[in-house]
Amino acid sequence: MHEPIGVLLAGGRGSRLGGAKALAPLGGKPLICHALGALRGAVGEVAIVAKSDTALPVLEGVTVWREPPEPHHPLVGIVHALVCADGRRVLVCAADMPFVTSELLAALAAADPAGAPAVVATSADRGLQPLLGCYQPEAGALLAAAAREGTVPVRWVVSGLRPRLFEVTDPQVLFNVNSAEDLAAAEALLAGPRGVGG
Repeated sequence: MHEPIGVLLAGGRGSRLGGAKALAPLGGKPLICHALGALRGAVGEVAIVAKSDTALPVLEGVTVWREPPEPHHPLVGIVHALVCADGRRVLVCAADMPFVTSELLAALAAADPAGAPAVVATSADRGLQPLLGCYQPEAGALLAAAAREGTVPVRWVVSGLRPRLFEVTDPQVLFNVNSAEDLAAAEALLAGPRGVGG
């Protein structure tokens, strides 16, 4: 298999963080840079999918793909990434996951889908994580209708693909930042004894 393109999904409104989620400071750098560093460590080519009005930091050597303005739904970013990838697999990661690791992302990229249209992370306590997975080119057509509708929960839609599940045992790796409280918790984790860093 050819190496997939790594894609950060950054099209969310970030309303619970007051907007501009990608720019939220965490550990001395913008939130998006933590997941970006992990993705860069896993694959050779990285892009960001975001709305046209999404505020992003200046990031050298990173392509930005601007997804359709409506609807606001994570599937829009996944489908748009698959279109832009032009027949290549897409390794997607939400931009608000500061503790995701290059090792996990590389393992997802290398996992055999066994005929499924995607390999998607899952965990015992958090369940299916559809914004962390490797999607085959054919997944775009399978997800397109739900993406256009923009109302069905992304977990339901991706579950319907019958993806290969990739078990993640460390819940911290799947931590995502949606609110000011989450951001404060992430700061505490970064400063903690485990020495987690982006």
